[in-house]
Amino acid sequence: MTLTQLSVFVENKQGSLVNITRTLAENDVNIRALSIADTKDFGILRIIVNDTARAFDVLSAEGYLVKATEVLGVKIGDQPGKLSGALEVLDKNEIFLEYLYAFMARTEKHAYVVLRVEDNDKAAAALESAGFHLITDLDVNKL
Repeated sequence: MTLTQLSVFVENKQGSLVNITRTLAENDVNIRALSIADTKDFGILRIIVNDTARAFDVLSAEGYLVKATEVLGVKIGDQPGKLSGALEVLDKNEIFLEYLYAFMARTEKHAYVVLRVEDNDKAAAALESAGFHLITDLDVNKL
């Protein structure tokens, strides 16, 4: 039960990000979540999209270095402490969290969090046994 995240290496200069988002839009790819980390010379754009294969293909064809990574998508109740509860499950099960970012969905009751952990299967089992609902690429496509 994972999501496919695309990481796109982006030159840190004016217009780079707009070129990527325009390319995706022109190919009917809808961005559902994104995160960007940057250094002086380049950035890493991490995205969850409605059509991973198409996004990968069109960005690669445009010359971008694109990497697909399996991550977990966790449905979190929109209440104080719910994110902390999910993170505590990982900590209790000694699962290392590399990074996370959140995205909004068309519901007022939930938020969605993307987790990159060292062991997806172990983290998924721990979170599900603690009552958290994981989402898949198919769920994202329905948003």
